Amino acid sequence: MSSGAGSATKFHVTLSNIYLDCSRAFVCSARCYGMRGQREVDVGVPVRACSPYGGTMTRTLILLRHGKSAYPDDVDDHERPLSPRGRREAGLAGRWIRANLPEIDAVLCSDATRTRKTLAEATIDAPVDYRAALYGATPAGVIAEIGSVDPNVHTLLVVGHEPSLSETALSLATDHSSDIAHQLSEKFPTSALAVLTVRGSWDDLEPGRAELTDFHIAR
Repeated sequence: MSSGAGSATKFHVTLSNIYLDCSRAFVCSARCYGMRGQREVDVGVPVRACSPYGGTMTRTLILLRHGKSAYPDDVDDHERPLSPRGRREAGLAGRWIRANLPEIDAVLCSDATRTRKTLAEATIDAPVDYRAALYGATPAGVIAEIGSVDPNVHTLLVVGHEPSLSETALSLATDHSSDIAHQLSEKFPTSALAVLTVRGSWDDLEPGRAELTDFHIAR
């Protein structure tokens, strides 16, 4: 790496000093050292290849509640469809995810009709695993399902229900005093999503081991 066009000055990139540049979703920066001193440069490395925690891989977990559902007569809760508003807001949630978060590698989705339809309206292009266990799951159950995900998955979307998702997000979060945590704890509306940063592998995930970084209500 050189300091500019026509310059022969070499800089050594110290990987242990890589840190995340949170102003851009997909680019890391690195501190470089050379004869002209220390400076920072963009190295164009995807976030998923970097870690700000001394070599521990960081992953992104997205918890998305299904869109607003309809209540047709004689339809079991598991089979309730989305309302027109629910379809529209699920689409808005998908648009926000694509604009603001890393590319999703895999999806875990409750097998209920309204969660399936939410995922379809969100138009997320990633492999999907429909899990019956996510319908009515406890936080421990949600975490267990996440723990079974392939370790090569770096960004995971979970589409589920309340109160499972808000309780899971708060269980995993290290800090319950943040504005995000307070907002989430007050209400987790339909088509809302929580974003968490997870350190280490999915199968090591346990309460108090993630950072709650965003909460968005698609409207």
